[in-house]
Amino acid sequence: MNEDTATARRVIGVEEHAWTPELRRALLRWGGDATVNKMSSRGEVNLRLLDVGEERLSRMDASGVDMEVLSITTPGTQPLSAQVAVPIAREANDVLADAVRRHPDRFAAFATLPMSDPQAAAAELERAVTGLGHVGAMLFPRTGETFLDHASFRPVFEAAAHLGIPLYIHPAMPPRTLVEAAYSGFDEMTGLLLSTGGWGWHSEAGLATLRLILAGTLDRHPDLQIILGHWGEMLVPFADRADLLSSAAPHLQRRVLDYITGNLAVTAGGLYSHRMLSAAVDVLGPDRVMFGADSPYGAPTTAGNSRQHRGMGGVDSRGAFGGPGGARAFVDHAPLDQQGRDKLGHLNAERILRLPRPVTA
Repeated sequence: MNEDTATARRVIGVEEHAWTPELRRALLRWGGDATVNKMSSRGEVNLRLLDVGEERLSRMDASGVDMEVLSITTPGTQPLSAQVAVPIAREANDVLADAVRRHPDRFAAFATLPMSDPQAAAAELERAVTGLGHVGAMLFPRTGETFLDHASFRPVFEAAAHLGIPLYIHPAMPPRTLVEAAYSGFDEMTGLLLSTGGWGWHSEAGLATLRLILAGTLDRHPDLQIILGHWGEMLVPFADRADLLSSAAPHLQRRVLDYITGNLAVTAGGLYSHRMLSAAVDVLGPDRVMFGADSPYGAPTTAGNSRQHRGMGGVDSRGAFGGPGGARAFVDHAPLDQQGRDKLGHLNAERILRLPRPVTA
C-alpha cells in the first residue's frame, strides 16, 4: 500500500471565512459593499464569522472537517482607505493567528492585506507569514476599481514569490458602475445574487486572474501559485477558449493554457458539485483540486442532488451532502479513485499550503 492510500482520511477546508468586530464596523461605515450589509453582517452569519472557537469546531465536527484554513471574508480590507485598512488588517491577522495557536491541529490561516497601501500590504504579508505562521494570503480582484495586475500592486506579488506562499483570489462584488450597467433591472435580491454569487463575482475573480497572466505576473514569478475557489471561477472551465489570447500576447513566455494548468489550483468554495469537480480535474489534473466548504456561507442542505449547492447568500439552494458528515461525504463519494479522494480531501492542501500532516501511529 502506498503512502497516499495508507494515510488516514482527512478533510481540510481551504475556503473558510471569519472576521473581526473592528472590520465589520469599518466595512459597514465605509465599505459600500452590499454583500456586507445584506449577507455577512446579519444574524447567524455574523455570529459565525466572529467565532473562531468552540462553535466553529462543533460545526466542523458535524460536517467531518478536520481542519479549516481561516480567511477574512470578502471584501477584506480592500474597500477601506490605507489609514483605516492597515491597522485593521494587522489586528485581523493577529486574531486568526491566535486561533491557530489555540487549535494548531484544527486551524491554519491566510493573511488579509491592506491593498490600498501596497507597500504596507507587502510588509504585512511578510509579518503574517514569517512572524505569525500564516500559510498564504487571500486577495480580492479589485482595490477600488483597480485590478490586481496594476503595477502598483507588484510589491505584494514579489513578497509572495519570495516567501514561497500561494495567493488565494476570492471573488468580491463588482464596482458600482459595472453593477448598474450589467446586473441591474431586476428586484433587489435577484440583482444582488446576479452580481455576486450567482454570476458576477465569479467572473470578476476569473478575469482578475487572467489579467495577472496577461500582465506577465507569472513570467516574473514563474513558481507563484494562485488558488481559485468555485472550481476555477469560470477561468478553469473556459481554459481552452482563454488560450486564444496566447496569439495576441507574444510577450508571454508560455501559452495562457500553460499558466492555467501550471500555476493555478482550485477549491470547491462551497460548491458541492461532483460534475464541476470532474471538469476541474479534467483541466488541471488530480493534484490541483482541494476541498473548501465556504463556511459559514456554503453549508449544504439535505435536499436536491450533487449538482446543486448553497453558495454565499444562496436562496432555495440544495446539496446532496448535508447533515452530519456533509463535507466528508462529498469527498468520500467523489468520482475519483481512492488516491484522488485523498488528494482532494487533504493531500493537495497539505502540499500546496505546506500544512503539517498529523502524526499517525
